[in-house]
Amino acid sequence: MKMSTKGRYGLRAMLDMAIHQNEGPIAVHSIAERQGLSDRYLEQLMVPLKKAGLVKSVRGPQGGYVLAKEPKDITVGEIIRTLEGPIAPVDCVSEDYPEECERAEYCVTRLIWSKVRDSIAEVLDSFSLEDLVQESRRISTQNRYMYYI
Repeated sequence: MKMSTKGRYGLRAMLDMAIHQNEGPIAVHSIAERQGLSDRYLEQLMVPLKKAGLVKSVRGPQGGYVLAKEPKDITVGEIIRTLEGPIAPVDCVSEDYPEECERAEYCVTRLIWSKVRDSIAEVLDSFSLEDLVQESRRISTQNRYMYYI
């Protein structure tokens, strides 16, 4: 299962917003510049994130986007599902709309695909944005230390 740029870039944008959340509303171009992403593409990703209640937009000269919830209350799984859709290595085990096939009752491989889906979902749901912010700070501290050696 390969994650598209929607999920990858959207997660990076949300993490950027979590790291900079105390700076007030953040303009898309600021996030895009820090993350090396296209402003236009990032703006498109904000639409489903806003619709899902993960971000809010603030209008005006000092406007931009803010997280709609605390970073500890937003899981990586929520972000990925919002941008990528239900987690499923194959359609017949989709979280939301499992496609029944005529072989479902005796399909041995369906068991494997279900376990793959559940494992991926468990990992994605086990991390919050706050966890990633903390990891980012840890890595940043290590890199500064390494830089001075």
